[in-house]
Amino acid sequence: MSAVGVGVRPAPPLRWSVVLGCLVGLTAVLAVVGVFLGRETRLAPFLVVVPALVAGRGTVRQTAVASGWATVMIIGALFDAAEDSVGAGVATVVFALIFNGLSVARAAQRVRDEGEIARLRSAAAALQRQLLRPFPLVTDELLVHGLYQPVEEDSRVGGDVYEVVTSPYGSRVFIADVQGKGLPAISAAFAVLSAFREAAVSEPTLTGVVDALEDAVLRHNSFAAQVGESERFVTALVLGIGSEEEVQAINCGHVAPLLLHTERSGPVLRAEPCVPLGLDALAPEPRTVEWFGFPPGSTLLLCTDGVTEARDPSGGFYPLEQRAAGWGDIRPGDVPATVYRDLRRHSAGMPTDDTALLVLRRRPGADVD
Repeated sequence: MSAVGVGVRPAPPLRWSVVLGCLVGLTAVLAVVGVFLGRETRLAPFLVVVPALVAGRGTVRQTAVASGWATVMIIGALFDAAEDSVGAGVATVVFALIFNGLSVARAAQRVRDEGEIARLRSAAAALQRQLLRPFPLVTDELLVHGLYQPVEEDSRVGGDVYEVVTSPYGSRVFIADVQGKGLPAISAAFAVLSAFREAAVSEPTLTGVVDALEDAVLRHNSFAAQVGESERFVTALVLGIGSEEEVQAINCGHVAPLLLHTERSGPVLRAEPCVPLGLDALAPEPRTVEWFGFPPGSTLLLCTDGVTEARDPSGGFYPLEQRAAGWGDIRPGDVPATVYRDLRRHSAGMPTDDTALLVLRRRPGADVD
């Protein structure tokens, strides 16, 4: 299954029915209140705030219509105000015209800004999609399905990355999530991704691969400090999968993998995660390899915290481990879509963080010792 995505677009504008309903409704309320108080001409100028409210979400045309409506209503009310002086009436109209004009200008500026932000988000997400290979990914040992969904309509795109590489030492799998969001996070993500692609085929041990990733993050942070950007750490999970049933794993503060099987589904790692990449100097002990079983016919599910930290409307986290217990009999190619649909139902709409999923299955016919 290929990564799915949605187009980038600004927040939807107000509907015309909402704009016109507010204009008519507020005008009627002010008129009724004015009649009740016997001072309708004193309340009409309050309509000048309506275009400013519309400018916050509406289009330029909607704001202009609201401005015209408010101006006409104010002028009409002043004609009925015999006790007001001509000078006061003219001043009120001039103030309304200036304020309404500023509202239209603000709406135009907001629309331009939203368009620019949308283009930047789209460019960042497109850059990620170009550098991350599409699914499925195939090695001598593995067939990997998955999903990558950047959040393009939220604040900013994050730094989730993944890769699966064929090496002289078997298949090596990598999934990571960079601290923070935006282009600086993407820059750090691609620095560590490039390091993995190189180290995965050159380093004979999994600890050597992770050491190379640590060095890449430290070099990137050193450069970031020189240009005034924040240093970042990276949570990552690195697997080494060969012809043996046992799999090597080093978990650097990442979401732990889950085994999906008709007989048993659940976590496969027992040890506490190591520190994230970039923080090795703070760890009391060096990172170590943990082994676990990955038998033929079973599936491994890897993901980023965009899955495990998704919240429902009441604030509850997505219960991945609990839901995974029922996915053991689902075809591997269908797992990403199944998880994402369930995630959307849980969060009552689009998830609010980047989502990356890898679904690993041993290739049919691959020998397992």
